[in-house]
Amino acid sequence: MRFLLVILAVLLMTANVFAAEKSLLMATTTSTDNTGLLEYLEPIFEKDTGIDWKWTATGTGKALELGKNCDADILLVHAPAAEKEYINNGYGVYRKEVMYNDFVIVGPPSDPANISGKKVGNALEAIYNNGSVFVSRGDDSGTNKKEISLWKSADLKDYNKKGWYKETGQGMIATLNIATEMNGYTMTDRGTYIKYQSNYDGKAPLQILVEGDKILYNQYSLIPVGKERCPDVKMELAEKFTSWMTSDKIQQAIADYKLLGKKLFIPNAR
Repeated sequence: MRFLLVILAVLLMTANVFAAEKSLLMATTTSTDNTGLLEYLEPIFEKDTGIDWKWTATGTGKALELGKNCDADILLVHAPAAEKEYINNGYGVYRKEVMYNDFVIVGPPSDPANISGKKVGNALEAIYNNGSVFVSRGDDSGTNKKEISLWKSADLKDYNKKGWYKETGQGMIATLNIATEMNGYTMTDRGTYIKYQSNYDGKAPLQILVEGDKILYNQYSLIPVGKERCPDVKMELAEKFTSWMTSDKIQQAIADYKLLGKKLFIPNAR
């Protein structure tokens, strides 16, 4: 009996090791998770490959840190400058573009700073001069990095020291909800805004007021974590995932993913 228990224990350990080897861990931004895109794609991936796919959704800055700490096999993020630095420092193998959307500035219909239809820099200047509430994620996410770059481009000093500038330290949906409660402005990627909008059956309290500038383009890319710094990373699974995400089938699946009849992401793998 004791011998059988030992054999069973060995078999269970072997099964667990095999399961771990067939499990891919991804670190990603909150927008890919909040929008429901990953939940939509997960069963397709597991059916196509037999690989168990798990992910941690956080800001892009933290996702890059997870990669540096060898706590992920692959990243799906949206902060190109930080991604290129990450690769140049030897943490990532390459950067593969897979899809995009754009950033928008949203606010209450009353639009107290009168930013509707303005260029991004002019809109931020109007908020700054009016002292209207602006709610920032403040979490080093890709969205937060972009927002900071826009304030800098507008040459607006000490905006983050003003009483009207609020930082949540939270994800995009939570930040949108806080901006709603405060009747303030915020910046979001369009995909997450559509998800937020769908929570109100299309009649969201915050409306898109600024959109369309080229500077608001929002690229999402895959980065496999490098073996040189993380020898235990599952490179083979990361490569399979990259090939799968950039395949014609899954690029079409991304294009087909909609809420309120609107596309949340546009595939653009090359």
